[in-house]
Amino acid sequence: MHTTLTPKRERYLLLTLAGIQFSHVLDFMIMMPLGPILIKAFGISTHEFGLLVASYSFSAALSGILAATFVDRFERKRMLLTMFGLFGMATLACGLAPGYATLMIARGLAGTFGGVMGAMVQTIVGDVIPFARRAKAGGIVSAAFSLSTVAGVPLSLWLANHYQWRAPFILIAVLTALFIAIGLRILPELRAHISEEKRAHPFSAMFAVLSEANHLRALLFSALIIFSGFTVIPYITLYSVSNVGISLHDVPFVYLAGGAATLITARLIGHWADLRGKIQIYRVVALFALLPLFIVTHIGAAPLWLWLVCTTSFFVLVSGRMIPAMAIITSAAQPKLRGTFMSLHATTQAFAMGLASTLAGFIITQDSTGYIIGYDKVGYVAITGNVLAIWFVSRIVMHDQHAGVPGVAAK
Repeated sequence: MHTTLTPKRERYLLLTLAGIQFSHVLDFMIMMPLGPILIKAFGISTHEFGLLVASYSFSAALSGILAATFVDRFERKRMLLTMFGLFGMATLACGLAPGYATLMIARGLAGTFGGVMGAMVQTIVGDVIPFARRAKAGGIVSAAFSLSTVAGVPLSLWLANHYQWRAPFILIAVLTALFIAIGLRILPELRAHISEEKRAHPFSAMFAVLSEANHLRALLFSALIIFSGFTVIPYITLYSVSNVGISLHDVPFVYLAGGAATLITARLIGHWADLRGKIQIYRVVALFALLPLFIVTHIGAAPLWLWLVCTTSFFVLVSGRMIPAMAIITSAAQPKLRGTFMSLHATTQAFAMGLASTLAGFIITQDSTGYIIGYDKVGYVAITGNVLAIWFVSRIVMHDQHAGVPGVAAK
């Protein structure tokens, strides 16, 4: 079911998808470094900030369930760009929100459209790129995370520090309009997945996905990975400022260093995964990720250079797990059900993010001096999730690892 593209067109396609994903990832990520600013601006607690982050995730989870009933009934390009446009409007509403409640509603709307959009990006990669090159292609698209941290987050924080917290959301809305124009020109139309049977039975594809044990194992695997990262990630900036002693004006260096490193390592990890085996490389990266998960949540006051070493290792390894993992997860789906599966996968990821950030928000407290208490306990929760995912990954079968031989276990 792969659409054949020339190497040049394939590269343009992946760069366009990376640009779309950049806007999506930046919109989600910017909430975390804005934490201290938003807590001060609205006079809210860490629990309320956790709910603000979770509102995006839980809305994305709900939209993923709804999208699973219709996403494989429409042409991929039109679906992606429609969701992207609605996402841009919701993000603009975030920048115009007059208070905490309206910002939470706008974040929920952004999550509703962003969840479907993120699933469509991964679906198109699965539809267009052959299995043998899929991890490397995923590494290119995952470079959106690196770019958002190395350029987008520092720029957004600079805008927030010099203007106000609304400016980053307006910037993302402008970027959305730009990438929609590029997507209209570059992205191919993808219709091979559409069938009369799906049009006649809107729920059949979702039931077909959920009735296969391998799909369920892949979704659980993804939930474990996301949960283990997003118990820690939303509160890194708050912990940096409150406990480590990093100035709010130095926080962009955390994301600049982490993003620059992952910009290099993402493609290397993708290449190694294609060359050495997705499961093997996933396990290696995830095992190494245990160390920064522990250190980042336990370190006390530290100089900036040491904190940068810790957080850069965290970004490289914790985010690096997702590159081979996404190749494994995408390939676990039956090709004809991939759009529906990836929508349900987006739901699973979003629910895991929301649950993780909400749980961490209730574990963590802030004393009268602003010092964060309980982040070490969050670290132990994250480490447990990561270890469970390492153990569980070998139970997933990749359908298109060997052309024409579904059900052959991954090496």
